[in-house]
Amino acid sequence: MGASAEWGPQTLLAIYRKALLIQLFDERMRSLLGSGRLAAVYYSPRGQEIVSAGMAVHLQASDYLITTYRGVHDQLAKGIPLRLLCAEYYGRATGACKGKGGPMHITHPASGIMVTTGVVGAGLPIANGLGLASQLRGDGRVTVCNFGDGASNIGAFHEALNMASLWKLPVVFLCQNNGYGECTRYEKATTVANVAERAASYSMRGVTVDGNDPQAMWQAAGEAVERARGGEGPTLLEAKTFRFMGHYFGDPGAYIPKEEYAAALARDPMPACKAAVLGTGAATAAQLSLLEQEINAQIDDALKFATESVVPELSEIDIDIYAAGARV
Repeated sequence: MGASAEWGPQTLLAIYRKALLIQLFDERMRSLLGSGRLAAVYYSPRGQEIVSAGMAVHLQASDYLITTYRGVHDQLAKGIPLRLLCAEYYGRATGACKGKGGPMHITHPASGIMVTTGVVGAGLPIANGLGLASQLRGDGRVTVCNFGDGASNIGAFHEALNMASLWKLPVVFLCQNNGYGECTRYEKATTVANVAERAASYSMRGVTVDGNDPQAMWQAAGEAVERARGGEGPTLLEAKTFRFMGHYFGDPGAYIPKEEYAAALARDPMPACKAAVLGTGAATAAQLSLLEQEINAQIDDALKFATESVVPELSEIDIDIYAAGARV
């Protein structure tokens, strides 16, 4: 397993630290976008912080991550350098993809972030390729593939699960089920009560967990990662959660019933996680306040780095696009 093999106050604090980074980064991005100081596509992860943080504490730096265009929380939890992330959002040459990928295509192999895809369900077959490579090399790496509940109705989902089960690939398929595929309620597009039930069709372990509960998420994620790393094959892990800011920045969320939204806000995982940290004595209120200041300072530094960086040269337009000698 990763660095957090035992549950306790320090593990809870480690999860909260990652989740707080996600929350503060998201707040800053929405502020910049709302004020016109940043122009970029953005998909807020607010409400889903614990899912990514609870998984990431089990992962090693060399483990692989695949996520979607809504996956900035996955990227932050995995450890992408803030400077490179912010510079990519600003389209600068110092970004993770030299400013040419943008928010929907963040890639940083040094952090294990192999693919961020803007195509629904497209990451699952790629996860199998990474898992197969790890299996053949015997390097012990685990690939975590993040996707939403809407992707569970895509053909690639079923094909990938079938192959991963057949070859016992070291992959964790993490479905972050926030109840809505873009603007469509889960129940209007899917007949099974839980996405994880579909794992049985492929003789794969399927687990549904409360993704807003730090200990439950940590436990389920740890077991899935341990199985993959130990050669026991893949797991379909479904984390039930909720998104507070709609599908995209500016989405009014009119399709979400007001009473459902109010109930979700009342179960906001961030205040609950903070209260749990304080309750265990893992940190004091003063220490958590200092942690927040430190993270905000890191974000300040990353944004300064990004805004002071240059844009890519025009000559970069087809570099990293074609293989050597294969330009058309």
